[in-house]
Formats: sequence, C-alpha cells, structure tokens
Amino acid sequence: MAMMIAVVCLILNGFGQVKPVENKKNNADSKVEKPQLTAKEKPTDTIMRKKINEYATVKLTTDVNTLTDSEKKVIGLLIDVSSIMDQIFWMQTWGDKMVLLKNLRNEDARKFAEINYGSWDRLDNNKPFLALDNVISEGDVNNDIKPVDAASVEQPHEMMNMEEVRKLVYGAKPLGANFYPKDMTKAEFEKMDNANKKSLYTLIQRNEKKELQVLWYHDAYKVLLTKASLLMMKAAEISEDKEFAAYLKLRAEALTSDKYQESDMAWMDMKNNHLDFVVGPIENYEDALFEYKAAFEAFVLVKDMEWSKKLEKYIAQLPELQKQLPVKDEYKKEVPGTSSDLGVYDAVYYAGDCNAGSKTIAINLPNDEQVQLKKGSRRIQLKNSMQAKFDNILMPIAKKLIDPSQINNVKFDAFFNNVMFHEVAHGLGIKNTINGKGTVRQSLKDVYSAFGEGKADILGLFMVTKLIEKGEVKDLSVEDCYVTFMAGIFRSVRFGEANAHGKANMMCFNYFSQAGVFKLTDKGTYIVNFVNMKKAVDGWAEKILTFQGNGDYEGALKYLKENAVVKAQLQKELDGLKSANIPKDIIFEQGHEVLGL
Repeated sequence: MAMMIAVVCLILNGFGQVKPVENKKNNADSKVEKPQLTAKEKPTDTIMRKKINEYATVKLTTDVNTLTDSEKKVIGLLIDVSSIMDQIFWMQTWGDKMVLLKNLRNEDARKFAEINYGSWDRLDNNKPFLALDNVISEGDVNNDIKPVDAASVEQPHEMMNMEEVRKLVYGAKPLGANFYPKDMTKAEFEKMDNANKKSLYTLIQRNEKKELQVLWYHDAYKVLLTKASLLMMKAAEISEDKEFAAYLKLRAEALTSDKYQESDMAWMDMKNNHLDFVVGPIENYEDALFEYKAAFEAFVLVKDMEWSKKLEKYIAQLPELQKQLPVKDEYKKEVPGTSSDLGVYDAVYYAGDCNAGSKTIAINLPNDEQVQLKKGSRRIQLKNSMQAKFDNILMPIAKKLIDPSQINNVKFDAFFNNVMFHEVAHGLGIKNTINGKGTVRQSLKDVYSAFGEGKADILGLFMVTKLIEKGEVKDLSVEDCYVTFMAGIFRSVRFGEANAHGKANMMCFNYFSQAGVFKLTDKGTYIVNFVNMKKAVDGWAEKILTFQGNGDYEGALKYLKENAVVKAQLQKELDGLKSANIPKDIIFEQGHEVLGL
C-alpha cells in the first residue's frame, strides 16, 4: 500500500494537480535510463517508427565563422537557458516527463513522446498515440505507470486512484493542459473572484479546501526560473552588444517577476544585434480551454545581416497598407507602429512550446498590444527552418497536388515572402473592438488564435499582392505567390483541427472553394483561377476583420465550427499524400555539439 501511495503521489506531481515541484534530478542533462528491450520488443517497422518518419530530421546550424568568440560563449549559455524552458514546458503540458519516458519500453514510442511533449499526437488532432487498443502493442508500455524514484516526492499531495491516472496517460489531452485543475469547469472559473485569473502568467490550482486559487509562474517554477535568470545575467556580462545585454538583463529579471513589458520594450529597441534570444512564456496555443495562459519556449537565433537589410523598406509602408485594407474605415482606424523591424535569422536552437509538434518558421512578437501600438513588433523569418520545410514538405506536396501547368509558380522566394508578410500582417487591422467590447483577444476568447492566424495569412497575401503591383517586391509575380500559397494551405491543413494554423487554413480553403478560386482536374490536381483568387483575398480578409472588429464571438465560433473542417474531397487528397510518404513536419538535431561549440 505504501508503494502504491508513493506511485500515485509522484504521478500526481507530474500531472500538475497541485503546485509544481521542481525535481532537481530531472534537469535538462538527465539521461533517460532506457528499459532493456528483448528481441521481440526491439523497434522495427512499427506504427511508432512510421509516425516518427512523418518528420524529416534537419541539422539546425549556421555559419559559426561569422561569430566572435564572445558570441559563441553567449550562444552556449542561451542554449542552457533554453533547455530549462524545455523542462518547464513539459511541466505545463504534461508533467514529469521521466514518469512517461521511463515507462515506455519501445524506443520509437519514447522518441515520439519526446517530439510531442507527451502522449498526444500534435499533428493528428492530439489523439492519444499510447492508447493500447489502437496504436501500439501492450508490450510497448509498462502495464502500470511507475515512478522514476519514489524519493523524489518532496511534499504530500492529494491522492488519486490508478484508474484516474491511467485515464490521464491514455485518454484525451486536457483542453487546459496543466494550467488548470483537470476537474475545473468553465463556469467554475468564470465565478472565481480573482483579478489575476486571466493573466498570461498564472496557474489556476486548488487549495486545501478544494477552492480555486491563483499561482504566479515565478512562484510555481521558482527554482528553474532562478537558474535560467542567472545564466542570462552571465550571458549579458559576456555580450559585447550593449543593447542585447540590456535586453538580456531585463528579460532575466522578468523571468523571476512575471513583469515582461519592460523587457519587451528593450527587445524592440535593439537595432544592430547579431544574435537574438526569444525566451519566456509567450504563446497561448497550448491553453485550448480559454487561450489565456502562455507557455514557455525559447529560440536562439543568429541574424543574416545581408538578407535582413533587404527587408527594412517594407515596414515604412505599413500605415499606407493599413489604409488600403478591404474593409470599412472603422475596422482599420488604428495606426500600426513603424518602429517594427523585419529580420532574417538562422535558428540554432528551439525549446519548449515552439519545438512541440509543428515547428515555427517565423516569429511576430511581442504579443503585448500596448508594446505593439507604441513600438510596433519584430518580424523574424527563420530562413534555415523555412528552407527545410519548403524542400522536404511543401515542394513534394506541390508536385502531387498542383497542376503541372502551374508547378513552376511554386518557388521558395514566394514561400518566403508569403510567410514573411504573414508575420507583418499580424500588426495590421485593429487590436481593440469598435464597439467597446475590449480587446479583440479578450472578445474572441478561445477562437482568437484561429482567426488571428487566418487574418495574418490572408492580409499577408493582400500585402504582397499590393507590393508586387507597386514594384516594391521584384523577381516575383502575383501568380507565384498565389500558387505557392495554395500549396502552403495543403501543407498546413495537415496540422489538424487541434492547431490554430490548421483551423485557419481549413476555413480559408473552404472559403476559396466557394469563391471558385481553384478547379480540381480529372487527374486530381488543382489549377488556380487568378482573377477569382484576387477577389477572394479581399472577401476573406473583410470577413475576418469584421468578426474581429465587432468582437463577435458567437458569430466567429459558429463560422469556425461550420468551416474549419476537412471535407470529403480534400480528405481524399490528403490521404493520397500519406501514401506518398511526404513528411508532415521537421525535427531537429541541435545543440552545442551540432554547432561545434
């Protein structure tokens, strides 16, 4: 009985039902002690191996010869900080990862769990891939979930029976991840009287009386965040770039206080940096219950100075492009900041939220609306990751689904510009509703991200169309961008309905279908009608901007439910892609050794 209690205690610690415990033994450098595999259990061409093969492996590196000795040392420290963000994200989305990984006998299942940060397939609508009856054999998973080390239980916890624990391991992913109690209802949350309950940086947990209470991130993850903060301070001391050093110091302080705005401002003030570091609780996609809570992540980046220089001129045109948006004046009355910058970078390390499932290839930050209005935002294109996705995924898809008469319009430069202007377009439109309902984010609640990504997609295409027509973007045609955009939709809808980008692309595809944007040939390929597509770009943009400006949650939710679906014909085409063995996404070989540091 004592052993069972210890087992349940540790698992409960892992699943975040109470205040997170930071187990010093489970640090980033911990090695998972792999269970011994019998010949029968050794991975061969199993379902898990096939699922791993849905990802193309890419070496994440850059030309280190462009780096100074101090920059190399800074990068090494920032990679160490990133590994801490990875640990915290595991806690936010799953719990103690060792409880999961130590109990998987199958090496392929263990690797797939690491890719997905848990037992749910992020590129297949978060289906539980460890469900014994439909994915892997019973020999692949221990029959009972056992602790890594019972001595790691550091404080008493509420008891759970094994059936409840197994439901968490093998059942559906909780919408609220580990940000809220698993048994909390939306109604209970709404009744909660606490001004900080909707903060991006708080957990909702139960006290001893089973009442809901707020716990700030800097308290919940204090040991890990303090360690990360000290490493960032050390990096700031080494850095020869004063602006970058100032940002690192402020961001380090923010990790231990949950006050991020000052560091966001400092980040926007950096203008000549060669390195960049995106770190902290940033995006709220992981919170599928309310989209209130931010998940920890980190990117370590090296700037491509030559490519970045080419892009500076576009930011100055944002106010004029805002005026040209295809919507009534009241929906475009805000003036976007022009201190934003466009930069092209090589990513050398991903960690946490951005590394889970589908990999980010561009960044538009900060998310703070006040910072955006005052300073604009920074749009970062991750060129090496983007090239990897184009080569391994988008082009093979295009060769299958785009008609041969238009395949030459599918180009990396068009893909690059579509993605780049997607990020720029996040800053267009309005941040506040036109009817006093508050911010668009608050009004659209759990559908905000899907419509936000949809807006960025279509306004990005609107922008690149205008700039090509004005002669600002050269060596590309509107037709190139349109056909490449269509190929990109086929790539993104494979993310599934659990992903905001996937939902956005499904809504766009169905809108385009009704607008006659494309024609399906007898050979199963798609031909784009360029005249109809230009009209549809304006129409889809107007619909999204109206939903956002009106803060029309009910209307947006209804539209999403009806249109963020893969219909029969598209599903047939996507099934055809499966047989072609085209990767769904990429995973990385990354870190100190890969960079040779």
